[in-house]
Amino acid sequence: MRYYKAWDMAADDGLVPQFEVLVPGEDIELPDADVWLSYYTSRNSASSVRGQAISAAAEAEGIRPTKALEVAENPTALRAAILADPGTAETARGALLDRMKEDPALQTEMARAIARTDGLKKAVASEAKAADRIGYVRQIVENGQIRTPAGQTVEAPAELRAEAERHLSLLDELDDSEEAGEWAGEAYDTVKGLVAKAVEEDPALRVQERRTKFYSSLQKATKVFEELTLDEVLEEEIFEDDMLQRLEALQEAISSCISTLRRASTAS
Repeated sequence: MRYYKAWDMAADDGLVPQFEVLVPGEDIELPDADVWLSYYTSRNSASSVRGQAISAAAEAEGIRPTKALEVAENPTALRAAILADPGTAETARGALLDRMKEDPALQTEMARAIARTDGLKKAVASEAKAADRIGYVRQIVENGQIRTPAGQTVEAPAELRAEAERHLSLLDELDDSEEAGEWAGEAYDTVKGLVAKAVEEDPALRVQERRTKFYSSLQKATKVFEELTLDEVLEEEIFEDDMLQRLEALQEAISSCISTLRRASTAS
């Protein structure tokens, strides 16, 4: 049946005659052996849906299906090769990453496995942190803008952008085997320091930065106070004297803040 199926596929591709026109005793010109091997497999697993998928993937990679099928039939041997040989492990890693791009279920399984393994979880967190820092520097280089600590987006000074470009070029030149974390941290700290310097050296930007920070703090404080559930305090009798003391101290601080702002408003 393996010969039969191989002939049938080769006939569909026009390499041999269809079964219907075959005549006993008639000589037929056969394709070269190498060509025939791309249709014929000596493994029974090749006829299954799984086997056909593996064979198709092998052909796409430019290798004989029989090799891929042999590996698929011996997962323990594959595991041993991955554990023993860094090159095989690297190939397997690349294949898994390619597979995960189109396999959400595998993505979920890998994410779950990493989250449950402390060493891997820490490594992923470290790499994510380095990637975020590199992204911060790259964004300045590509967009020519900086984001201030208070969240404002302004044009990056020439000196700052040049320094970001220098650090980014160093990061891009790193080999895959080199750790990017330390370099990313240095680039991030340097650029962040230059951003803070740029804010302080620009009087208008400095004022706007402090105003933005004040508004942000005020909004957070307002939201926290609004979320206080005073009804529960009264209903469930969880009141303590310390609560009242803290609110009275907060009231004094707010009154002092209001008085300061009113004086500033009058002076301006």
